[in-house]
Amino acid sequence: MEQQVIKCLIIGSGPAGYTSAIYAARANLSPVLYEGVQPGGQLTTTGVLENFPGFPDGIDGQQFMDDMRNQASRFGTKVCNGVVTSVDFGKIPYRVTIDGEKDLLAHTVIISTGASAKYLGLEDEKKYAGMGVSACATCDGFFYRKKVVAVVGGGDTACEEASYLAGLASKVYLVVRKPFLRASQIMKDRVMKNEKIEVLFEHNATGLYGENGVEGVHLVKRKGESDELYYDLPIDGFFLAIGHTPNSDVFKSYLETDEVGYIITEPDSPKTKIPGIYAAGDISDPHYRQAVTAAASGCKAAILAERYLLEHSLL
Repeated sequence: MEQQVIKCLIIGSGPAGYTSAIYAARANLSPVLYEGVQPGGQLTTTGVLENFPGFPDGIDGQQFMDDMRNQASRFGTKVCNGVVTSVDFGKIPYRVTIDGEKDLLAHTVIISTGASAKYLGLEDEKKYAGMGVSACATCDGFFYRKKVVAVVGGGDTACEEASYLAGLASKVYLVVRKPFLRASQIMKDRVMKNEKIEVLFEHNATGLYGENGVEGVHLVKRKGESDELYYDLPIDGFFLAIGHTPNSDVFKSYLETDEVGYIITEPDSPKTKIPGIYAAGDISDPHYRQAVTAAASGCKAAILAERYLLEHSLL
């Protein structure tokens, strides 16, 4: 029996995935969306989302993603559980394998698998997730106005996060494991000249403490050296800025990625080098990584998928 071909297959369920599903469903593309390992994406680990337009009092991150999922479903999106384990983009229709056993065929594919923030691997990072631990200063910095925070990292991202937080917090500690900053000179200068930022060179965070949220960080200075020093530093927020890992491994044999793994698309477009294959959201965005920009790119991807299907008489 001939296998039915999906008009629009969406891989991933963050703001980009659900937005593309809403637009695709309203365009009668009968989209099928697979949620992946983290249904709802990174926002499900965020406490209150305050910077998405239309929510003057903010909205719980999990609730926001549940609402997007329900909206996509209401318009006819088929939302499924499952993880993409392999793809074949070498011929049309495109083949996508779910959980190593179920093969799907699709005329268009929107990839919105996101990028996962890198963590130190401390148990306390999980314990205090949404309670003082964050991997996005732009998302959560607002909650730490006039408070004391620590940023972990020594590259451009860490310096940018520290500088941003310095405009909100009363004090920012930049925890750097090396005796120098890896950041570009302009970012180094910006950090070193900011009176609110104190750089703690040759420091490692070993844990966090607090009753109902982060109240401080356990630090070790010059770990393994003869003058090794352990001490506790009171803080209100703990920000990770050691990079992100794009969830793109399964697609790399067919799509171009940069040195980190972000899928390369055409300028200001979710189009990849393969016709009918689109990358939306954080999977192709190393710069902004915001819910609103991800949603916008999901919208673009769905519109482009509809145009592709029309041009190829597949609707």
